[in-house]
Amino acid sequence: MTRYALSKLGQALIVVIGAYIVTFVGIHLLPADPIINFLVANEMAVDPETILKMKQYYGFDKPLYEQFFIQLGGILQGNLGYSLKSTRPVTEEIGDVVFSTLQLAGTAALIALVLAFLIVAAADLTRSKAARSVLRGIPPLLGAIPSFWLGMVLLQFLSFRLKVMSVFPDGSWLSLLVPAVVLGVYVAAPLSQVMIKSVDAARTLPFVDTVRAKGGTRSWIFLHHLLKYAAGNGATVLGLAVGGLLAGSVVTETVFSRPGVGRVLQDAVANQDIALVQGFVILIAALYVTVNLIVDLLYPLLDPRTVDRDRQRDEPAGL
Repeated sequence: MTRYALSKLGQALIVVIGAYIVTFVGIHLLPADPIINFLVANEMAVDPETILKMKQYYGFDKPLYEQFFIQLGGILQGNLGYSLKSTRPVTEEIGDVVFSTLQLAGTAALIALVLAFLIVAAADLTRSKAARSVLRGIPPLLGAIPSFWLGMVLLQFLSFRLKVMSVFPDGSWLSLLVPAVVLGVYVAAPLSQVMIKSVDAARTLPFVDTVRAKGGTRSWIFLHHLLKYAAGNGATVLGLAVGGLLAGSVVTETVFSRPGVGRVLQDAVANQDIALVQGFVILIAALYVTVNLIVDLLYPLLDPRTVDRDRQRDEPAGL
């Protein structure tokens, strides 16, 4: 188990460093100088003296290989540099808004889990073939609904028709719940679809007949055996959906005028604030990797054979 955990941790670190390398190379492959881009985007004076001072201040006057290792060393110490626009540390700029986005994404993930469980349970336990067919058609339908459209419809209905919700965030529970539902529906669609397929596959396995022969009811078998069997695939989908949650937060926060990573990142791109954009990319990569690392570490609890399969794959043939 220790070897398995260290292996997954090493892979996670490689992915984060790889995200930094790709971002660094991509920024310096741009056809124009990042300082000049920033000055032009913000309609500031573009004179040689200003450009030189800013390059010296932000370290852009050094050779690329020096910039690469200086920035990498800073990232490993938790220093993501300074914002070109505000001159504040990138970590402070991100820290001001990241909690709001994590709160939204976490609530959306919880809603997705509850919604997916209800769909899977209803689709598996219902006796009616017609109802089962309808329930199994819900996940593709939810997946086909654009998040921005659903957000605007809910905002229009709740704010302008029923007038139970403010157009702008006011700290009420609805101002968090409604955007979270929009994101949760997006994640619940693939999650419930995969789990339905997993439960169907598990019902054909011999152990189900054994449990049924011992007196297990359909609902008892579902809750105590099939749900655990499907949880592994569900955890994989949920881990992969983290990217969708973070990407979807950009649109959702814009629709609902919520402060968060999405809106600040949008402003950073518009202002050509390279340091802030790079910091957000690394943060999103780190969050994505962290969640998937947690999922990988949960696999042995759901299926102990995972560790054995990884060990057998890593061992040389014939051993």
